[in-house]
Amino acid sequence: MKIGFVRRGHSATGGAEAYLLRLAAALQGLGEETSLITSPDWPADRWPFGEILRLEASSPREFADAFLKKPTGCDIHLSLERVPGCEVYRAGDGVHAAWLDRRNAFEPLWKRLTRGLNRKHAQILELERRVFDPQNTRAIIANSAMVRDEILARFPYPANQIHIVRNGIQPWAELPERETARKKFQIDPEVLCLLFLGTGWERKGLATAIGALDKLDSTTLLVAGRGPADLYRHKKARFLGPVSDIASLFAAADLLVAPTWYDPFSNACLEALAAGLPVITTSANGFSEILTPGVHGDITPAGDSLALTEAVEKWRNPEKRIAAREACHRLASEYSIERNARETLQILTRAASSAS
Repeated sequence: MKIGFVRRGHSATGGAEAYLLRLAAALQGLGEETSLITSPDWPADRWPFGEILRLEASSPREFADAFLKKPTGCDIHLSLERVPGCEVYRAGDGVHAAWLDRRNAFEPLWKRLTRGLNRKHAQILELERRVFDPQNTRAIIANSAMVRDEILARFPYPANQIHIVRNGIQPWAELPERETARKKFQIDPEVLCLLFLGTGWERKGLATAIGALDKLDSTTLLVAGRGPADLYRHKKARFLGPVSDIASLFAAADLLVAPTWYDPFSNACLEALAAGLPVITTSANGFSEILTPGVHGDITPAGDSLALTEAVEKWRNPEKRIAAREACHRLASEYSIERNARETLQILTRAASSAS
């Protein structure tokens, strides 16, 4: 079976791109043929998994329209974009309408009104309505129960055609020694080190993490990723920019904090578990569905800096964090990219056979 992956645009540090590359490698390992349908900005050297078909388009709607007009030669299409006409859609970005609802709770009225005039949001909402229509999409993959429930609450899509396939990662080959990693980032051995990882800082709740620092003694926050650092400066926070050596970050940190407003299922949280780090996140993160509070970390309400402070203090004891390592490793091992690929392939195979 020739599988066509559909993804518009490219970000060198994007989680969706990283997942797509892992999935393609795993599916090729299972004997499947893969190709990529994308826009002109995807670098050729970032796709060693078959041919690339490039569609000329400058907006989400134009890309979707171009896909419908262009033969691809594929037996089945798995889209990571809101593109009507693909047999299977992976809702890895969640539900845009649900994200806007959650965002409204944290933003002033003027921002909500301004956003209503943004043509990009209107296009995405229109494409979303078309994708979540059983006439256009045979199967939907949600990476969390949260996303599945958001789809069912907003769209007349059959529940039995929505499949939960949680994210999958590759295990860390080896992490640096903690002492070595701490020297690299110039972190005092006795200081509690929190890690905040990723882009899209507003949505991922960096302001909540910064607010928690006010009441945390002997603590530093490492912020890794691209964003407007000047808006978040704090004497206990260090902004590292994009970091290629993620393994050293996880080795240096004591806890990952992900106080997100909305995340369908955070890959960074899963990678932290694989590194043996407890994770403190929110109930607005689909990842929280697999986390047991007090065992693998903790769950706090989105936007609540005080609750995040209290959760961090619960994990300040080094012995508690060391004791949690094995449980974190064990849980992460259940979510391999190989498992993800097998489950995804079953859905693709059924969708392909239903068309014949």
